Amino acid sequence: MNKANSTTINRIIAEDIERIIDATDVDWSAFAGKRVLITGASGFLPAYMVETLLYLNHARNMGVHITALVRNRDNFDKRFCHHLGNPNLSVLVQDVSTPIKLELQHHFIIHAASQASPKYYGIDPVGTLSANVLGTMQLLELARSHPVISFLYFSSGEVYGETQHVPTREADYGYLDPTAVRSCYAESKRMGENMCVSWYTQYQVPAKIVRPFHTYGPGMKLDDGRVYADFVRDIIENRSIVVKSEGTASRAFCYLADATAGFFTVLLKGENAIPYNIGNSQAEISVMELAHLLVDLFPEKRLGVVREGLKTGKAYMQSPISRNCPEISLINSLGWTPKTSLPEGFKRTIESYLI
Repeated sequence: MNKANSTTINRIIAEDIERIIDATDVDWSAFAGKRVLITGASGFLPAYMVETLLYLNHARNMGVHITALVRNRDNFDKRFCHHLGNPNLSVLVQDVSTPIKLELQHHFIIHAASQASPKYYGIDPVGTLSANVLGTMQLLELARSHPVISFLYFSSGEVYGETQHVPTREADYGYLDPTAVRSCYAESKRMGENMCVSWYTQYQVPAKIVRPFHTYGPGMKLDDGRVYADFVRDIIENRSIVVKSEGTASRAFCYLADATAGFFTVLLKGENAIPYNIGNSQAEISVMELAHLLVDLFPEKRLGVVREGLKTGKAYMQSPISRNCPEISLINSLGWTPKTSLPEGFKRTIESYLI
């Protein structure tokens, strides 16, 4: 296969995109000559889908056209600077919560626009929920009036709330307080899922649903307030890691390339109106263990791990969930399984920022 270096931002991402295409059990020819609308395209998760589709053009001459719907043109230009001028990538700058008008028919819609960082839940709950509810309505209506081959909605593992079932299956819902401000994200993701089911039931919109769990990799924002992003930033900037809690909470982390392969698998092979967990159940680790793992990956830096008391504020709203891990047999049945270990994934992530 041709190398992707000419169309991707650095060596790590280039290798990841090749892995996604080579390892994913889907018929990539389904995209040949098609137009794909991706909302939130500059965001951490959907940006890899944009890269993958453009690489199909580069390596296999697929003729895929991507329309990237974004709120901020500057962020788009920065993220895709290596693709500016590509005739198969166009940008539409607007709020996803307002009516969307496209001049040409689009065959796939991927709705990934969302404020996923907890730092927004306390300061902009309305903006957080709007993309998940109003934006989803706009896109489902677009798919109803201009029928598509497949529609993919990005939900979240947060829809489960405080479940007692871990690893968590797709039906293992727990308590979620609708009057808590932090629930603006999870509750609106739940509503978005029900909208997908409703538009499929009433209008036959072929809506698929993915529930990503904790995902990390090249391109993630290092200032979004999530603890693993803070840790990665510490390593990059040669600082000892500061753990601002007991460090006992555990999460299952999935490398971005693996998750992206899962998204494409559901888009092309998933059942309509059925949610699929996307995560790595074999990569569960506590916060404190993760801190030590990252330090140990780069012994030459001579960094350590320091524990401090938790500092809370209005902006970052801590999750009440002590353990989070998906059960992934449903998407396994479609032929997808994560392949990247925690040491390999985090080493690749950190190195991608140093290239």
